[in-house]
Amino acid sequence: MRKFIPTPRTFSALIAITGFSLAIASSVVALAQPSAQSAQVGGTDSHSAVAPQAGSPAEKNPTITAGEFSLQTTAGEFKEDQLKQLLVGKTLYLRDGYQDNSLEFNELGHLNGKSAQGSFTLSQIQINKVKLSKHKLELQGDRYGLHFLGAAAFEDPSKATDRVKITPRKKTVRIVFEREQVEKPKKEKHKRKAADSAEPAPSNDSPATATVPASSDQQLVSVKGDEKVTRTTSPAHASQLLLSALDKVFSIGIDNRMIAAMPDFWRFYYQAASIKTDAKPTEGGTLHQSSVDLKARLISAIDPPSNEFAQSSGIAGMALYHAVVGIDGKVQQVIAGRPIGFGLDENAEKVIRNAAFQPALKSGKPVPVSLDVIVSFRIYSKRTSTSTMQQTDEKPASLPGPYTAQTLEARTQQQPPDSAAQQAQPTPPPQPTSPQ
Repeated sequence: MRKFIPTPRTFSALIAITGFSLAIASSVVALAQPSAQSAQVGGTDSHSAVAPQAGSPAEKNPTITAGEFSLQTTAGEFKEDQLKQLLVGKTLYLRDGYQDNSLEFNELGHLNGKSAQGSFTLSQIQINKVKLSKHKLELQGDRYGLHFLGAAAFEDPSKATDRVKITPRKKTVRIVFEREQVEKPKKEKHKRKAADSAEPAPSNDSPATATVPASSDQQLVSVKGDEKVTRTTSPAHASQLLLSALDKVFSIGIDNRMIAAMPDFWRFYYQAASIKTDAKPTEGGTLHQSSVDLKARLISAIDPPSNEFAQSSGIAGMALYHAVVGIDGKVQQVIAGRPIGFGLDENAEKVIRNAAFQPALKSGKPVPVSLDVIVSFRIYSKRTSTSTMQQTDEKPASLPGPYTAQTLEARTQQQPPDSAAQQAQPTPPPQPTSPQ
């Protein structure tokens, strides 16, 4: 065997090969280091991780949110079962206090037609049925009245209320939302000659036309009779619009948006409840009744009307309100102190604002004062002017404190005949309520 004796040229070749191998190894190490760093960053901070690739499950099934409503979609759409899980059995508030039991909204959450509006205490809707179709979402349920049990704002009124169903028997509340129509994008058809393989670019003089991709959020408006119908090529856009319409019409509980839209009468009450304090008038320079020489005195009657919901549900009792009486004896501000609900507090506010007072005096001059006004709500008797003996089976005309029809019925059945006959006497007219 011949010995291999390296020559200077051989040494040069070996050095070149070795240098090339080291360069390859350095490249491999350099490529591996960023990957390790990325893995480390991704494990400690998800916001710094590499974004998911297109077509990932998160991108195909985005979660759509509007206010407190949130749903995960499938390819941008949600199913009827998902809406049932979200809404059925839930008690929602109609933000605008619509009182009609048949309401229709367009895809933007705007009311079609007109409806009477009232207190939020008569606007609770419990959803019982959900039906979703291509063109609309239909909800069915019952309306409830919110009844306060004499709680002040600092006493957590949310735990001192009950709900009373006010939808008549065999009746239901029906609320319909129109849906934005999803259309497949129409591809433009070009007639080309066999010899023409390239399509000429559009000139600046004529407008270019292009296919709208299926993922676009573009809205198209078509006119159907006198109505405008919005259409889109994006299922996710239509789903987002429907959920936003629900959030515009409904509130899950009494949220900040709902409180901000309330009149001062209620807004100050709930703002005080959020910090567990008593609601107080905000008029500057107002004194309290105890710090004046001559207190303000009511010189007109306060007898606010009831309503059909309170009467049919047997809601009656006393409620307390804070008022500010100016130097002219007129009421400048009214705030709920211990409300009763069922739309009765709004009636009380109107009557108190129109009441006449003799102004308070301090050092011989009239001054504005804050005072408490107690108002009594009664169940009106349906009796006519007949003899007392014929009225013994009737319910008593009044009962102190908040109560419901069931409580009233139980108390009536427990009364002896003589007691019932005494309470059946006509109720005297109410006396002016004295401010505290």
